[in-house]
Amino acid sequence: MTLPANFPVVSLAQAHALLTQPGSKLEMEEVMIRGVCTRVWKHSPPSLREAVAYSRQFAARDFLVYENDRVTYESFYRATMRFAHELVRRGVKKGDRVALIMRNLPEWPVVFYGATIIGAILTPLNAWWTGPELEYGLVDSGSKIAVVDAERLERISEHLVNCPDLECIFVSRYDDDLPQTNVERLEDVLGTVNDWHKLPELDMPDVAIAPDDDCTILYTSGTTGRPKGALGTHRNMLSNIFASAAAGARSFVRRGEVPPQIDPLEAPQRTGLLSVPFFHATGCFAVMNPTLFTGGKLVLMRKWDPEIAMQLIEREKVNSAGGVPTIAWQLIEHPARSKYDLSSLEMVSYGGAPSAPELVRKIVESFPKSQPGNGWGMTETSATCTSHVGEDYELRPDSCGPAAPACDLKIVGPNGETLPPGEVGELWARGPNIVKGYWNKPEATAETFVDGWVKTGDLARLDDEGFCYIIDRAKDMLIRGGENIYCIEVENVLYEHPAVMDAALVGIPHKTLGEEPAAVVHLKPGLHTTEAELRSFVAGKLAAFKVPVKVVFWPETLPRNANGKILKRDLKKIFVGEPNA
Repeated sequence: MTLPANFPVVSLAQAHALLTQPGSKLEMEEVMIRGVCTRVWKHSPPSLREAVAYSRQFAARDFLVYENDRVTYESFYRATMRFAHELVRRGVKKGDRVALIMRNLPEWPVVFYGATIIGAILTPLNAWWTGPELEYGLVDSGSKIAVVDAERLERISEHLVNCPDLECIFVSRYDDDLPQTNVERLEDVLGTVNDWHKLPELDMPDVAIAPDDDCTILYTSGTTGRPKGALGTHRNMLSNIFASAAAGARSFVRRGEVPPQIDPLEAPQRTGLLSVPFFHATGCFAVMNPTLFTGGKLVLMRKWDPEIAMQLIEREKVNSAGGVPTIAWQLIEHPARSKYDLSSLEMVSYGGAPSAPELVRKIVESFPKSQPGNGWGMTETSATCTSHVGEDYELRPDSCGPAAPACDLKIVGPNGETLPPGEVGELWARGPNIVKGYWNKPEATAETFVDGWVKTGDLARLDDEGFCYIIDRAKDMLIRGGENIYCIEVENVLYEHPAVMDAALVGIPHKTLGEEPAAVVHLKPGLHTTEAELRSFVAGKLAAFKVPVKVVFWPETLPRNANGKILKRDLKKIFVGEPNA
């Protein structure tokens, strides 16, 4: 794309003011949230109940496509009501936790919305976690009901005895004999996916839900090594719908154009390829909910495979794809790309991992009709907090964009002072998307959430216009292909190995994943182990994405500063020039 010489015509502040002016669909108002005056989207549905009811107007359209399953909005609505009534029948009340542990299947949104429209707190657990990690999530959340797929049931079966709050486990797509009496087949409630349209029409259960009532618990790893449950509200969940709409319209306004006024019932349906998990904030908050509200179609994959993805893009006329930089790179560089018609792609966007500015140029070059897009958010910001698209992204490829109109960013120095543009400090964010806090962790909540602001742990700077640049992470964390890995969690497991005296986990650069974990260890005198044994040891206790791809043995105690902190920047130099770095 050749950038116009007069771009931008309209400043960022003017664009946001025009988009959110009184009488507009994106109009804002101020409300008190937990004692803090907060800008919110005035025309947002009060809760997910209204969002689900609104989606039924798209009844005949496909909502979910997965292999041979196709689910219309009407089928989805009927299955969601059926599951909601089943939860009510089993005594699930407002505030009860319902855990959801499965890969991206059509059943996932049905369970999610079926639980949240009756006021239950839906708790998606990471489907890549090991059995002990899943047990922790189930116990910590106090989930009353769990819904799992066949693979996850196998993984948690031996741990169910340690989950006393669980009254019932529903399992989908499970062909074997059920392992115990409190495990039931989800199909006995819903039937098979392609028959959901035959389910009886049921009214939505009558439950009063306010915008700031509890809605979700999404777990995010913590620097103590134990995941923390971010407690989100209905308002948090719904904020992405309007943040997404504002980001799309902003490009038009910046060019001096009027954004198209689209009637979702009249406009062609937009199709997205979902290549990130539903259990992530991105898949759940930033993709699933806006798609539902705008009558879009989501194409699901059992497992990411770039060639299968290209086949689906061609077959389903997919308009948007991405998720993390890895996926964009693989689509661009795949040798079979020329075999497929990918001309329907209009947006290749990503977030959740560091991305090279070169990727912006490659997207524009490889998919001429497609806009590159990027953004920044975290579980605590309910996904989208900044968005970066189109010409703005091409001009600032190293930025993650400006805050959404309803959000604010500031850079905070070491003494709590707000720093001016250009200065690097810790990034703080606030808005209607900031979660309430951490489930049952008041000290961690008090430390991270201050007067409506969340302390992100990212080191960043803002330019004069408000565009954000992530510089580094203040927290000891790395991000592999969108998955957060807190170093201490892996280091604690390495320390459990009887031969390990000292251990450190560092991130090493990777072109498509952003970075990968690598370990440096010092062994106890007289003891021996191998790289393969240590990697296997970690793999037995943590999810596969947390396992170090390399382990280097250090002949002495790891280097530390005067305060005893390991000098990880020095250790990273060990891996410079490695083949996959």
